[in-house]
Amino acid sequence: MYRDLSVGVVMPAYNEEGFVGDVLCEMPDFVDRLYVIDDRSSDGTWEEILEAAREDAHSDSNGDSSASREDTGRLVADGGTSALSRRASVGEPIGRVVPIQHRSNRGAGGAIKTGYLAALEEDIDATVTVDADGQMDLSQMPRLLDPLAEGEADYAKGNRLLSAEYRAAMPRFRFVGNALLTFLTKIASGYWKTMDPQNGYTAISNVALEAINVEGLYEYYGYCNDLLVTLNVHNLRVADVAMPAVYGDEESSIQYSEYIPKVSTMLLRNFLWRLKTKHLVLDFHPLALFYLIGAGLGAAGVVATGLTMITALLSIGIGVSASSILLLFVASAAFLLFAMVFDMGEHEHLEMQVR
Repeated sequence: MYRDLSVGVVMPAYNEEGFVGDVLCEMPDFVDRLYVIDDRSSDGTWEEILEAAREDAHSDSNGDSSASREDTGRLVADGGTSALSRRASVGEPIGRVVPIQHRSNRGAGGAIKTGYLAALEEDIDATVTVDADGQMDLSQMPRLLDPLAEGEADYAKGNRLLSAEYRAAMPRFRFVGNALLTFLTKIASGYWKTMDPQNGYTAISNVALEAINVEGLYEYYGYCNDLLVTLNVHNLRVADVAMPAVYGDEESSIQYSEYIPKVSTMLLRNFLWRLKTKHLVLDFHPLALFYLIGAGLGAAGVVATGLTMITALLSIGIGVSASSILLLFVASAAFLLFAMVFDMGEHEHLEMQVR
C-alpha cells in the first residue's frame, strides 16, 4: 500500500533475460501486485520471471511488509476475465507476483493492455507501468503515485523534457523525434502542457481504467499517445512528472521509417475522433469547426497552388491569383491558431506539472 492506495505494477517483458529478474526483485515494498507479462519471449525470460518471483516471495515472507500486504486473490489462474483469458495464460500468484504469458506476441502496448485488464480484475487503486530492462528509476515511483493519492490527477506520466538537466541526458536523435511526436500528440490529445508522450513510466487510477475502454486501446508503440487522447475525451486529469532520462547501451528496436508514419496516422485518426466525440457529439464547442475550417482553407490553398503551377506549365493562362492563394493560407493559419487557443483554454484545468 502507498498512502492508502493499493499499488499494482505492470511489467511487459520480451527477451529480457538477465534484466527482468533484477527489476522484479528491486521493486519497492509498497507494491502489492506485480503483473509480469512474458510476451512470448524466445529466451529464458519466462523461467527468470518465475525464479525471481519465488525469490521475492521468500524475501517478503521474511520481511515486515508481508504482515500488512493484502492479497486480494481475485484473479483466477489461467483465466480471469474473458478478455484476459483470450489474450494470455495467467499463472497462480507467487507471493505478490502474478506471472502472465501471452498466447501470441502482442508488443509492449499489448502487454500493457493485458496488465491493465488484470489490475481491473483485482480492483487495484493505482497501476504503474515499468519496463523490464532496468532503465526506469524505481525510486521515482512515489512521485508518480503522489498526484493520484492526493486526488489531483487520474493519470501521471514521466517527463524527461521538463528540465534542462534531464533533457541533456537524452541522445540527440531521440530528443528530435520525441519533440516532433510531442507536438503532434499535443494537437491530437488536447493536453497542450504535456510533453514526452513516449515515456512509458506511468501510473493510472482505477477510476480512469474503469472509464476508458481498455480492450480498445492501441497496441503498437504509440499506445502511450493513444491513451492520452482517450483520457482527454473522458475529461480525466493528467500530471506530467519530471523524471531523469536513463539510457544504457541498449539499441532501440523501433524502426523509425515504419514507426513515424504509423503513429502519425494514428494520431490524425484519434484527433478527428476526439473532435467528433467530445466537441460535436457529446457536447458542442466551436474549436472543432475552427479546426475543420482552417484545415479546409489550407487544403484549398494547396489545391489552388497546384492548379496554378500546372496551368503555368501548360501555358493555359488560367489560374488562381497569388493574392487569393495567400489569402487562403493566411485565413487557414488564423482559424487553426484560434482553434488551438480555444483547445488550450478548454483543457487547461485537466493538466498539471510536477517538477
